[in-house]
Amino acid sequence: MKLLPALLAGAVGALVALSPAQAQTKPADKVTLMLNWYLYSEHAPFFLGKELGYYKDEGIELEIQEGRGSAVTAQAVAAKSATFGYIDVTTMIKAAAKGAPLKSTGVLFQVSPMSVMGFSEKNIKTPKDIVGKTVAVTPGDSMSQMWPVFLKANNISADQVKIVSGDAQTKLNAVMNGQADLLLGYVMDQAIKLQDATGKPVTPIRFADSGVNQISSGIITNKNLLTENPDLVKRFMRASTRAAEAAEKDPAAAVDAMLKANPKAGVRDTLIVGMKQSVALYHTPETRGQPPFRVDMKNVDKSLDLLVQYGGMDASTRGKPEDYVTLDFLPAAK
Repeated sequence: MKLLPALLAGAVGALVALSPAQAQTKPADKVTLMLNWYLYSEHAPFFLGKELGYYKDEGIELEIQEGRGSAVTAQAVAAKSATFGYIDVTTMIKAAAKGAPLKSTGVLFQVSPMSVMGFSEKNIKTPKDIVGKTVAVTPGDSMSQMWPVFLKANNISADQVKIVSGDAQTKLNAVMNGQADLLLGYVMDQAIKLQDATGKPVTPIRFADSGVNQISSGIITNKNLLTENPDLVKRFMRASTRAAEAAEKDPAAAVDAMLKANPKAGVRDTLIVGMKQSVALYHTPETRGQPPFRVDMKNVDKSLDLLVQYGGMDASTRGKPEDYVTLDFLPAAK
């Protein structure tokens, strides 16, 4: 009779001992995150989260891919060739309004970094100063999508500005060699690169300060994933939130993690400046003190208004903020 308790105890112990091993045999979910562009400061938090094991902790094997514009990444996520995208959310909204099966699961940049910029010596300081100037743009990227909105918001017609097209480096070269007066860029990316390359001060005219203060970069995914594997979405957003919080506390560590993964991502000091400027865009007054990605839906609503008013969105397809952005997969609000 004394043998039975001993056998039971041994069996329980064996089960407990097997549980960790069994958990370890479960394969990690392979997840692809496609970025909006070539690597620069704002992407660093994802590399920090990967280095610190936040995605691994959630059973995710993360691959981070560079992008070639928000519109291109949106197409990849819609086609399910990328699990998640990190892009300009308003670009996704315009695609979703036309039927693309996309939704944002969190907005990281709640203040737009989009700017039109040039050398300070040209004395171009306000939107009206842009009239008659040449602007370098990259077709298909988020800024080119929002450029017509900026022009209309400031009563500038498209034919009052000359446009030259090129990729990221071509835009910088165009301004440096005088082929363009200005370029469309992010205040924490191209403005710093332009200044570093030439030693000349640069004056950005931020869209957010000129009547177009829209939500910006965030995570998107295919709508089908939200119902097919909601647990994966929650785990990915939990890890990404931890990564953004870690980058807020230590921007230099985020940059170092990205450079470790890709030494050609940029110049460390420049990237750190850009990362600090990126963190400053994570919250509006309405979301200060909340975890990253938890946008105020009223600000999403205002962005929809701007898109209808200036961005070519048909009012009949506008819908509600909840049609395009969900907070259901984010960690709880504080």
